[in-house]
Parts: sequence; C-alpha cells; structure tokens
Amino acid sequence: MFDDETLREIRDQFHYADTCPYQGERVFFENAGGSLTLKSVVNRTAELLAIPDNQGRANVASVEIAKIIESGKSDMKELFKASSGTVFIGETGTELLGRLIRSAILVTKGRNIVGSTLEHPATYSACERWAEVVDKEYRRVPFNAETSVVTAEHYSNYLDLNTGVATIIHASPVTGMHVDVASIAQKIREVAPETYIIVDGIQFAAHGEIDIDSYDIDAYVVSGYKMFSRHNYGVAWLSERMAKIKHDQLKGAPEDAWELGTRDVSAYAACSEVFKYLVWLGKKSGASQSSDVRSILEQTTKVIKEHERGLVDLMLHGTDSLRGLAHIEQVKVIGPISSEHRSGMVSFQISGMAAAAVVEALNKKRIRTHARKRDHYSSTILEPLGVTDCVRASVCHYNSVKEIELFLEAVRDISS
Repeated sequence: MFDDETLREIRDQFHYADTCPYQGERVFFENAGGSLTLKSVVNRTAELLAIPDNQGRANVASVEIAKIIESGKSDMKELFKASSGTVFIGETGTELLGRLIRSAILVTKGRNIVGSTLEHPATYSACERWAEVVDKEYRRVPFNAETSVVTAEHYSNYLDLNTGVATIIHASPVTGMHVDVASIAQKIREVAPETYIIVDGIQFAAHGEIDIDSYDIDAYVVSGYKMFSRHNYGVAWLSERMAKIKHDQLKGAPEDAWELGTRDVSAYAACSEVFKYLVWLGKKSGASQSSDVRSILEQTTKVIKEHERGLVDLMLHGTDSLRGLAHIEQVKVIGPISSEHRSGMVSFQISGMAAAAVVEALNKKRIRTHARKRDHYSSTILEPLGVTDCVRASVCHYNSVKEIELFLEAVRDISS
C-alpha cells in the first residue's frame, strides 16, 4: 500500500479529498457513484471553456484546439491499450452505450442479442428496446449468485451462430465484482465470429487495467466522472469495423465519424489530464526510469490494485483493534468474502436496518456511502442475490487506512 507521504501527494491532486463544501470534514466512500475530481481537470476545463473558437476554422486558435482534441484521443487510446480503432466523446457513458447498441442492432443480420443480468440498465435497456423495435430476441445470461460474476461458460448456453450483438459489463456498480472480458469475448467469437461485442467499462475504469488489444471486442465505453474527471462526457472506443457501420451522423460526413455537433474541447483536454496523472502515479511508484508509457501505466495499475485490495481487506477483516464487516455479527456482506473479482467495493447490510437508514446514520458520522435497492438500477442484481437492499461502500486508491478505521468504528456503533 502507499506510504503516508505518497498518499498525501496523491490526495493533494484531487479536490475535496477529505472535506465536502456543504458538510465539512467527511470520508468519501461513494467513489462508485463518481470519483473525486483532479484539480488539473478543473483548471484545464476552466481555461478552455473561456475560449470562443472552435475546431475546423482557419485561425491559429482553431489549429491549437484541433491539436488538443487529437492529443486527448491519442491519450485515451494509450490508456485503453488500443493500437487500432477510433476514440470519440459523447454526452455520457450511458448515452454512448445506448447509441452504440442501437446502431449495432439495426445493422446486424443476427436475430438474437445476448447480455447478462449482471449488467447496468445502460446496456440492457437499450438492448430490450431496440430488439423489440426490429423484432429480434433478447437473451439475458444469469450470473452466478454465489460468486456474483458471469463467465464465458454462462454465456455459452445463450449463444449461437445467429447472435448479432453481445454486451458485457466489466464490473458491477452494485457488488464491485469484475468479470473476465477476454474469455467471454473469446467464447462469443468461437460461436458467432461476426457478433458486435460492446463492453460497459464505466465501473471498472478507475480500478483496473483496460487492455483492449487483448479483448477482441468492438466497443468499450467509460464515463469521465467515474475516472477522476468530471460530468457531461463519456468516452467510447470503437473497432475499425464497428466505426464504419451505418449510424446517426451528418450527411456527407466521413463514414467513421460519430461525433454530432461541435465538440467540447475541454472534455478531450480533461482526458489528457487524467492520462498525465496516471503516468505521474506510475513513475512515482517505481517506473521513473521507464520511457515506455505502457510499462508505466502497468505499474500504475499494479499499485492502484495493491492499495485498494489492502483497503478492502481491512474493511472486510478489520485491524488489531477493530472488527471488519465480515466479523461483525449484525453485518452481512453481499457476495463472497474472498474473491479475486472484487474491485474496490463492499456492499453490505446491517440486521434490522434498511439500507437507507444505515446510509443516513453513516452520513451523521460523516461517512459518505450509498444505498442500493430493488429499483430500475439494481433489481436485476439484487433479486438473484435474495437481497432487498444494501449499503455500498466504495473505495479508490486515494482513500486511507485511517478512513477505513473511521468507517469501521461508525459501523460498529450503528450495528450495536
């Protein structure tokens, strides 16, 4: 895990690491709802929002803006480990997933669409709607309620040569469990090689390594505000073949152009600021002698995962003086206690208390968490788990051991 000095440097890169402008001091364990925002993102956004010029004009400002956009695209491809394909920005991650799924369903000759019950409504809502519009079958693969993940083997029972579109969620925003995208995509390709494979990476992006070159997929989507940036934009990577399918665009535009209207250059610049931060963290954590960006980012991923795993282990198993969630009699942890699939999150219940009441009690103790219940966001996950609601405590690499201790103290007091 990060030493105290490194963690101080990391936290200093972010706004509101330990305070809320409305509440004062607080512990932020609602990272799954949106990460902390880099100060550099806010500063760069403010600089560029003040500029009146747009790309595609015959002036020096426009030329510079075009360079910023291209740099943002290049940085995101590097971050995604994507040596081919195209990157573009849309309104939100949800909007991008909806647009990509719609376009793929409308062009595929395949008569069935496959996704899983682990997925967020950002994917399954679009799949249900457009499958119905064009009279195609939508199949949903049940995830394993014991492991809280879905696997290639699960998918195999729902695939056939007539599968035209398949969706995969990289990590669940309810349980935090991530899946093996590469093995699921490989199984899909074995059965239906021409399937358009679209991955929701929104929850996963802040916690693990994205390696698109190894996945053999057609689309991968993230949201800026869940990856140390800000709201109002999402990023999509598309394979070369998917980039050229028929889709909503201006007549006469290049066939692989997906952006509609004038782009917000500050969003592309924000992508670059996230990229720079992650490179800084990799160098700070042991890759200072390397000039290879991918090696540096691999080091970044390694230290982020190690730190978050340490925090989650403490949350589950406690310290010398504090019992962890897995050892408090009144607490039930959602999903397996030990799992290689857990990514920076523990969801739990306290006996005899509604999740919303637990969140309120934690708020009074200045611990920020979130309640999940059987609504349109979470019911397809909570129902198979036999859970009515739960509290989601989500950490990120800038959280500290002290914050875990404060959280465990608060849960101890509330549960007793």
